[in-house]
Amino acid sequence: MSGPPGTVPHRLTGRRVEPAEPLDLSGAGRGTAEAVRFLRECQALGLRVSWRATGTPSYDPALLRHLPPPAELGSWRTESAAWRAAHRHGSLYHRRGPDFVTVLDRRRPGTAARLTLDHPSLHGTFLRLLEPTPVDALDAVGREALGLLAAERLVLSAGGWAVTLPPRVRRWPVPCTAI
Repeated sequence: MSGPPGTVPHRLTGRRVEPAEPLDLSGAGRGTAEAVRFLRECQALGLRVSWRATGTPSYDPALLRHLPPPAELGSWRTESAAWRAAHRHGSLYHRRGPDFVTVLDRRRPGTAARLTLDHPSLHGTFLRLLEPTPVDALDAVGREALGLLAAERLVLSAGGWAVTLPPRVRRWPVPCTAI
């Protein structure tokens, strides 16, 4: 099994991952986008992550509650209990088809939204932002798609960088035949 991609230095032991440093979730730039990508990919691979956060978020931290909560939140102490209480595996994920992406979003209690991104600019921008991308690198159509995806809370756009939030879940904690 390969570990999570990206630039976050980490140690992988079995199915457990531990980043070497606290992850910057301030929203100040590329570091936050890479941290979100790292956490998203760990969740997609079914890895258990033990991590610490640093930085005061410049965005709504509830955007990240579908990702594994940190062991330590640093300056986010008031967010800690809410994140742990709200986190549910599979509360936000995407599946891919030919020329479309389907997203299931159950982050808000009592609601479930299934979105199909089949418009070429939405589909293309969603897939492009799986890699942290500078907003300035997007053309006018990509920036418009980014605005729509951010309004649906499917993308984190902060500090001039953007990254897709829903993981592509490849491994569920319970096999579907066990239900």
